[in-house]
Amino acid sequence: MIPPSLPLGVLLAGGLARRMGGGDKPLLRLGGRSLLAHAAAALAPQCVALVLNANGDPARFGAFGLPVIADTLPGYPGPLAGILAGMRWAAAHHPEAADILTVAADTPFLPADLGARLAAARGAAPIVCARSAGRAHPTIALWPVALADRLQAALLSGERGVLAWASGQGLALVDFPATPHDPFCNINTPEDLAAAEARLHGS
Repeated sequence: MIPPSLPLGVLLAGGLARRMGGGDKPLLRLGGRSLLAHAAAALAPQCVALVLNANGDPARFGAFGLPVIADTLPGYPGPLAGILAGMRWAAAHHPEAADILTVAADTPFLPADLGARLAAARGAAPIVCARSAGRAHPTIALWPVALADRLQAALLSGERGVLAWASGQGLALVDFPATPHDPFCNINTPEDLAAAEARLHGS
């Protein structure tokens, strides 16, 4: 039996990958597996279930066996819309999950204790975000499902900044060590992918 305290995991894959030449960045291969497969494998044991937030034809992600949920608002308003979609999915399909745990789907080296450390640091702050090397990672965060209506209203009013909106609700930051490697490095360029290959193989 899965403990009801576990969050729903939401893999955010809504970016346009312009610096990688377009296309679906999470489908790029690293060590023989896609970036998405790496992220999902790290996240799955920490969550009650996983969903993938992506727009367009969901069939391109069919091999992963995950529900693919599109933004619930039009116009591709960015990561906040994916977070909202995850909240709405959790409320409808996993009402036992009070939170969602979001990660960028192109982040292949996620810590195995990410969810536990974020939850432990919550305190009075409703939202808890990861930070490494002095930099906050607003898409790597724990979000209460109960904030969905407030988030939707903010999006409809034009809010697009993930960190700005989260800070306005009450935000705690959790530091993760960035040495010898940053656990939240994501793949934005061909050089990033080459560096990740070297890291994966210990070189």
